Amino acid sequence: MADPAEREWDELMRASLAGDDAAYCRLLARLTPSIRASVRRGLARAGAPAAEVEDIVQETLLAIHLRRASWDPGLPLAPWVAAITRYKLVDSLRRRGRRGEVSIEPLVETLSAPAEERAAARDVARALATLPRGQRSVVEALAVTGETIAEAARRLSMSEGAVRVALHRGLAALAARFSKEER
Repeated sequence: MADPAEREWDELMRASLAGDDAAYCRLLARLTPSIRASVRRGLARAGAPAAEVEDIVQETLLAIHLRRASWDPGLPLAPWVAAITRYKLVDSLRRRGRRGEVSIEPLVETLSAPAEERAAARDVARALATLPRGQRSVVEALAVTGETIAEAARRLSMSEGAVRVALHRGLAALAARFSKEER
């Protein structure tokens, strides 16, 4: 047997389907705390941030509003609301995927140190030095300094097409060089 609150939900939903707007407002106000608690529990079980609670509650209330005509007045409302809440929670968790939020503070010391960054810069400079001057200038301009094709073309006094060709050839040469080194 449903508890008194759930019986009240059933009555309010029946009244709202009959056109009683005040009953519908009271129903949504009474459902919201229950939906919110259910969503909080679901997010906690999934290890998801609680910051998403209100978004999922709003999505659930909207779904209830849009689908309220599909509720069977001969059945209790609580399981119908619980199912919609569960589906909206699952949808939200799927959208966020398996992204977790992890603090990197404990790892700061193990992240790239300045010496490693200098070594990487030396490796890049060595690789670029193997390219002909024109290709090297274009690859440096686009891939290292971040210039656009138009900017590099102006600075190097080349056409944009020539910059694209030099970039393609330079990158192909570097790729060939690195694939030989891996063997």
